[in-house]
Amino acid sequence: MSLDHAILGFLQYKPLSGYDLKAEFDFSLQESWPADQSHIYRTLARLAEKKLIETELVRQDSRPDRKVYHITKKGREELMRWLSVPALNKDVRLAQLIQIFFSAHLPDDQLIRLFEGLADIVRTRIHELNEFPRRIVLHKRNIQTAPRDEFLRLVTLEYLIRTNEAYVALLEDVLGRLKRGEHLEGNKDEDILRKKRPGHKKRPAEKRHKKISRGHKERGE
Repeated sequence: MSLDHAILGFLQYKPLSGYDLKAEFDFSLQESWPADQSHIYRTLARLAEKKLIETELVRQDSRPDRKVYHITKKGREELMRWLSVPALNKDVRLAQLIQIFFSAHLPDDQLIRLFEGLADIVRTRIHELNEFPRRIVLHKRNIQTAPRDEFLRLVTLEYLIRTNEAYVALLEDVLGRLKRGEHLEGNKDEDILRKKRPGHKKRPAEKRHKKISRGHKERGE
């Protein structure tokens, strides 16, 4: 479960309160794994039951006592185990794709406006993501990180930027096809997706298959 391991990852840097963890999620992981306060506290309770973290009660004179969470040796071992195995995220839910899936119900002018609106949203998102690195520099005051950490954190940002750039390119391509009326022709070729995709190249397996087949024909097999 990524929320469990994200919390362990933050606690690997330093002990943090539930409030501190919420601030870290909002700043660093809001785009990839958002978490609300109640969810964070439920997860902290579960991690404590599993002995992956420990709780320290910090006395404060002018304010209520503060709970601070520390990662345990068992917690570090679990974090290292999880980090070393590639994670497969199957639970992807995108409302925009549901809109597109059923958008044939819209008249053509609204359909085009839908895709134009989606493209505008994604362009704005790309601009926001490109502004993000400045905030990372300011955030170093809260958790001390090494250049290695910053490099790998920026890889996650690069993933989001590139993914959104590819998405807006797709939306612009579809808009052109809609305006040309291609959606009225229907998919006559079962291979249409491969033909339409810009820059598509045959996979090595496809090339080998055709080469082998051609060799059999030349030999009369």
